[in-house]
Order: sequence, then C-alpha cells, then structure tokens
Amino acid sequence: MKPEQSERILVEELFKKTIHKNLLSDDHVINIEKLTGDASTRKYYRIWTSKESYVACLDNPTAEGADEPTFLKLQRVLHAEKVRVPLIHDKELSTGYILEEDLGDVTFLKDIAHIEGVKAEYEYYIKAIDLMASIHKIDTKKYTGESFTKLAFDTEKLYQEMEFTKKYFLKMYLSLDVETTEVQALYKKLHEMCVTLSNEPRVLVHRDYHSRNLMIKNGEQIVIDFQDARMGTPLYDLVSLLEDCYYQINDTNKKLLIEYYYNTYFKSFDPNKNFEQFKSVYDLMAIQRVFKAIGSFAYIYADRKDLRYIKYIGYAFEKVRSIMLNHEHFANERKILSSLYYAN
Repeated sequence: MKPEQSERILVEELFKKTIHKNLLSDDHVINIEKLTGDASTRKYYRIWTSKESYVACLDNPTAEGADEPTFLKLQRVLHAEKVRVPLIHDKELSTGYILEEDLGDVTFLKDIAHIEGVKAEYEYYIKAIDLMASIHKIDTKKYTGESFTKLAFDTEKLYQEMEFTKKYFLKMYLSLDVETTEVQALYKKLHEMCVTLSNEPRVLVHRDYHSRNLMIKNGEQIVIDFQDARMGTPLYDLVSLLEDCYYQINDTNKKLLIEYYYNTYFKSFDPNKNFEQFKSVYDLMAIQRVFKAIGSFAYIYADRKDLRYIKYIGYAFEKVRSIMLNHEHFANERKILSSLYYAN
C-alpha cells in the first residue's frame, strides 16, 4: 500500500472517531483529498462529508504528558481574544491529528486580484490591519506562563535572520565570499539596526503576516500560520503586510495605510514617538524584514529547487535598495549590497 493511501485510511479512521464523539452532526465520509502542504512537515487533507467539509492536519505525534503544540495553545488564546482564526473541532495528540474548520482555498492574495480599484484595495488592507492589530492589542500579561510570551524578536533573533540571508542568499545563491571586509562592514551595520529594533516596545506579533497567510471565507479575513508568534515590535507585522514581496500596493494607499496604523493603533503602544520617528523605525524594520525574505526565497530554492520563488528575489532586493537610498546613513551599505548583487 502506498504511503498516501495509508495516510488517507488513517485520516478517515480518525475522523470516524470524531463523529463517534458526537462532536459533529455528519454521518459519513464521501471523499478525502490531499492538500498542498506548507513548508513544514505537516500534512493536510480535506474531508468531504454528506453535510460539510473539514481539514485534517497530521502533525508529529505528541508523547503522553508532553507539552501541547504551540499551534493549539495560540489558537485557543487568539480565539478567546476574538481574533478570527480557524476553529478546531477535535484533536488527538498521540497521532498528531487536528481537525480544523475548512477555510477553502482563497487567500488574500488570490482575492485581491479581483478588486475594482485603488479605493477597494485600501479598504481591503484596512480590514487586514484591523485584524492584525487585534493580535497586537492582546494583554500578554494574562499569558506570562506561555512560551510565546517568553520568546522575542531580540537582537539575537533579528540578527539570526540576517545571518540566514548571508548563508542562503549571499553565499549559496550568489556564490559570494562572505568573509570579505565589505560583507563584514555590511553586517556590522545590520547588527546595529537589529539592536535598535530590539529596543522597541513589544507586543504579541504574528511573525509572518502577509497576503498568503490570510484566508478569505464568505468575505471574512481569517489568520492562519500563527504558530510562530512571539513578542516584538508591532512594525514587524505591519512591514510584513505592507512590504509584502508577493504583492505591490499602490504607493498612495501604502502611505495612507502606514498613517492609519500609526494614528489608530501605534500611539497606544508607544505614545512618545512622533510620526517621523515611527516612520524611521518602520524603514529599519522594512530593511530587516525584506532582507530576511530574500534569504527565505533563496533557501526554498536551495532546499527544494523550487523555481517559483526566484522571481521575488529581484523585487525584494530593489525594495531594500530603495529604502536604503532614502537614508544617508545607509549609503555605504547600499553601495556594498548593490555592487555584490549587480555583479552577478
């Protein structure tokens, strides 16, 4: 029997257990379809019944007495805090089985392709920002015992992401010598940037809040892929959304959306910053976040030979270069980075 067939049989048996618990009103399975997974080891299946559809996740089994997976903890917290996340119908940790609400296949990115114009784009992103801010506004003092409040985008973590890009983009993708004085000078500046960002006030952040991690169901935006949430500057998420390498927002809309977040939410997190100071930190965060994204695209190519992500590297690089161009104190680093990239 092929592994995929045995997994389908396992999923069906686990789902039957769910029905026998009277957690659902469904009576029998009509079809089970394997879905395209994410970058993790998790596997997903859509289960069609006579009444409804669900998504079953098969993750690594959790040993008896072991800590509950972070995904389930965060789902419970976010749901309790009125953040729209997928509902969990059932779970069996010993087999890694989690039965979730079926959100369909329409991502924010797919849906925004059909917008009518600039105004519609702005309104679409306002909803995404409001949803994002519902995570940022969570009073994490209520969850001090949870692991996600003990993890943070501190200097070490932020710089680790820069080192990730050095390895997979500069060294492996561009085949550069990363021990040169030029690269060392670049990374000295990037480390200083990470120190600055680490010292910003922290809230709970999603960590990967972009157009492919928001699903659309019946016109509602729903957050997924939140299992890596941790403490950090809220600008980490804002930049992830507005400087998304998958979709280029209208320039006027982006400016208005940045102002909207500052006036509506950020002032309550850091009332001492004026807009110019806020925007300066935003640009630093954009350099860090987008440079990390370049590393991720290069990693996916190196690890899986997936060519689909190569096209985003050039766009992301030009975004980093353009932001650096607006800041004189990044002039030397911009020249170093540009000379390294354009020489290849």
